[in-house]
Amino acid sequence: MGEEKGSKGGCCGWILVLIVAAFIVAGLVVAFRSKFHHSDKPEPIPGPPGAIVTKYSDALKLAMQFFDVQKAGKLEDNKISWRGNSATDDGSEAKLDLSKGLYDAGDHIKFGFPMAFTATVLSWAILEYGDQMAATKQLQPAQENLKWITDYLVNAHPRDNVLYIQVGDPELDHKCWERPETMTGERPLTQVNISTPGTEVAAETAAAMAAASLVFKSSDATYSSTLLKHAKQLFDFADKYKGSYSENIPEVATYYNSTGFGDELLWSASWLYHATKDDTYLEYVNENGKEFANFGSPSWFSWDNKLAGTQVLLSRVNLFSSKDLSSSANSGLLMYRKTAEAVMCGLIPKSPTATSSRTDGGLIWVSEWNALQHPVAAAFLAVIYSDYMLSSRTARISCDGHSYKPSDLRKFALSQADYVLGNNPMKMSFLVGYGDNYPQYVHHRGASIPANSKTGCEDGFIWLNSTKPNPNVAVGALVGGPFLNETFIDNRNNSMQTEPSTYNSALIVGLLSGLVTTSSVVPSFTSS
Repeated sequence: MGEEKGSKGGCCGWILVLIVAAFIVAGLVVAFRSKFHHSDKPEPIPGPPGAIVTKYSDALKLAMQFFDVQKAGKLEDNKISWRGNSATDDGSEAKLDLSKGLYDAGDHIKFGFPMAFTATVLSWAILEYGDQMAATKQLQPAQENLKWITDYLVNAHPRDNVLYIQVGDPELDHKCWERPETMTGERPLTQVNISTPGTEVAAETAAAMAAASLVFKSSDATYSSTLLKHAKQLFDFADKYKGSYSENIPEVATYYNSTGFGDELLWSASWLYHATKDDTYLEYVNENGKEFANFGSPSWFSWDNKLAGTQVLLSRVNLFSSKDLSSSANSGLLMYRKTAEAVMCGLIPKSPTATSSRTDGGLIWVSEWNALQHPVAAAFLAVIYSDYMLSSRTARISCDGHSYKPSDLRKFALSQADYVLGNNPMKMSFLVGYGDNYPQYVHHRGASIPANSKTGCEDGFIWLNSTKPNPNVAVGALVGGPFLNETFIDNRNNSMQTEPSTYNSALIVGLLSGLVTTSSVVPSFTSS
């Protein structure tokens, strides 16, 4: 009996060991498949815009209004009660009408380099998500805001190899604190030309013109053709007469110093390819990618560095048009796509190659100055790339052996947008006018001075130093944002954190437009 009992107990023990072993093996198989063999089955095909997400729709409508806050010139259908006509004589010394365009940030300078980037990004947002903007009645405002910039850029390019890149003197401007409507100071002009080239600003303006030409192609063919003509001329100027504008005009380096012009050349050629379908532009990005593209090294998308945007934009060609291209063209484009995927891998929090440049609350954080530019730009690219994957039936990207789906990229984009709108340790919205708790002391002259104030240049500083909140709401402004330790000092003198910018606005408009409804099928640019 005893021997029989012992035999039964041993048998049960072995069965238990086998069961445990089976579970371990199954777990290892699942883990192995999770790491190396994610299903190649794509996520569901996106459709037309679906239900509107109210919080993103509300935020988008606000963000779009900041362009109206920043408009110079004789205002048409003015929607901002405390704004009026300003800078109506800009350009007159050169017999040009440079009255339109946008004030860059909280000051009254028209900086051509970031303004052109604003136009390029806003165009891209319209081209990718115009249907979603239309679903929230924001497509027409977006197009009107874009044209306000491109009208200025067209006039700033009066001859083939001349581009006016700045209106106003920053040093003089920063000695005043006044409303734009009452400015009395000189508004000198700065230009690049053959003897003083500025490749990056000429190329970025070419990119803006090319992208905008696609936006207006179906609604105003004549204007679209005009923009494309300027884009081609500016690209040729930028490429033929190479030189950094911040080296040739050192005074601009204080505000918008360029770290190189190769990225702008690739960026503008990419947009010109989309606008023209001329293979010479595709050949240009492939031939010059070896020198300028920094393949395999992910970078941050910003007004100064367009590489990540270029890589995503050219991935669009590789994913949707590869069958129409030669093997050599596709080979070059694949290098851009692989680097774009490396950028994406750096954004997904659980990726083994995820960047450590984040706050504890999960916000991408790269720079103390204007901290929100980089996370919003990264999220904008992520939502675009996720939609590229869905529409091209690309199931996953591989990040150092781990696989991730389009939904992982969209989840990241949502996390950054939600952080901006108040889901953060400070419980503060950084989009002015959104929610119940947003910055009250925005570093912005027009917003800080009552519309009926009689103060001028120097005595206006009483409003900069006032302890009272701004009398006017800079509605839709995306301010600089938090420090790495997730603190925010709402102080008008704290321009590092409380100053908004128009290029931030273009990026947040693009991001919110991509998130405002369910993913939609990626449209063709050429059918716009």
